[in-house]
Amino acid sequence: MTNNSTIKHAAVLGAGVMGTQLSGLFANKGIKTYLFDISIELATSGKNCLKTLKPAPLENPENIDLITPCCYDTDIEKIAQVDWVLEAVAENLDIKHKVYDMLLPYLKDSAILTTNTSGITLKELSQNFSLELKNRFMVTHFFNPPRYMQLLELVKIEDTSPKTYNIISDFGKNVLDKGIVPAKDSPNFIGNRVGVFGLMSTINIAMKMGMNIETVDALTGAICGRPKSATFRTADVIGLDVLKNVAMTTYLKSKYDESIEMFKIPETMELLIENGNLGQKTKAGFYKKDDNGDILVLDLDSKEYRPIGKIELGLNDNIIQNDNVGQRINALINLDSKYGEFFWEILSRMLLYCANRIPEISDSYKDIDNAMKWGFGWEIGPFEIWDMIGFSSSVARIKSDNKTIPKWIKEMISKEEQGFYLNN
Repeated sequence: MTNNSTIKHAAVLGAGVMGTQLSGLFANKGIKTYLFDISIELATSGKNCLKTLKPAPLENPENIDLITPCCYDTDIEKIAQVDWVLEAVAENLDIKHKVYDMLLPYLKDSAILTTNTSGITLKELSQNFSLELKNRFMVTHFFNPPRYMQLLELVKIEDTSPKTYNIISDFGKNVLDKGIVPAKDSPNFIGNRVGVFGLMSTINIAMKMGMNIETVDALTGAICGRPKSATFRTADVIGLDVLKNVAMTTYLKSKYDESIEMFKIPETMELLIENGNLGQKTKAGFYKKDDNGDILVLDLDSKEYRPIGKIELGLNDNIIQNDNVGQRINALINLDSKYGEFFWEILSRMLLYCANRIPEISDSYKDIDNAMKWGFGWEIGPFEIWDMIGFSSSVARIKSDNKTIPKWIKEMISKEEQGFYLNN
């Protein structure tokens, strides 16, 4: 692909797993990239990880030659050569400000500075910046692994110039091949705000209703158009400590979230974290492998690991194997059983949550749908699901559950609109 953008040379700050892969993403598109960390050894180690990480971050092994390891102490002047500086250091405001203080004297006047944060707002990060620098500063939130995840959330504030936003948006779309979703400057933006609500609400409701882990994952995975890792296994993949940190960001910073209690960490999950059972990276979380390599699952009652039980959802094979995800979801919400009750509860809460986030996190339900499809691997977005299960009838069912319907959804019903996409 020919790069006709003004961005020819980039720098990534932070050679952790994400920063390293972002340098690989640039290199895949022919962009010369400096990869910075506090020592040349850490930056070099990060670069070398691109050879072994799975799935492979590099499209071609030789792309690694476009990446130059750098150290802040000895190489910071090289920042003056780059068109885009992408900061991907630890999610700590003080650390980020220290890094900015180091690089700003060397940042050329035409260069753009962005951050890959999802938990710290743009206003917090830019509070000490000049107006001129604020014009060239914004959030570029990539999802991990960045080579494979299509979503790129872009966040600007009133001081971000349209030119800056358009350069990054065009580059993200046309050079990096990303799906661009504009987000508001709110905690965890769109993807993580909605996705983590989905995970945490499902975990909390499952524990409240006495559901076992393997059944929840059977109900919330591929059968409803989501990744096969579903809920508890996805939590293990993310890392229970990481999931807790993201959930607590929303819990502590979102003052007007009507469902904020769903972000609380349940006692069982806290106990796992306390014991160092953080999920896949520690080989034990909600699931673990025994010495024979067999997968065990945590029993939520006894808090002990046991073999995975046989799962019978009460659906016939024709439904389970149906290629139409809408028909599978409709079958699940209409199950006359505890499983159907559970699935309807988590789904209806998700639909309401997304509706209540407009305009807080986004002005567009289409952007919320795209964020969940491109960032969390959902086959269909929440508002597309709402159409598939019958907009009017599902709102009536939600109302009969004594759940509060957002004003703009009520207005759609009063205007006899058929749904979100069916009217287009």
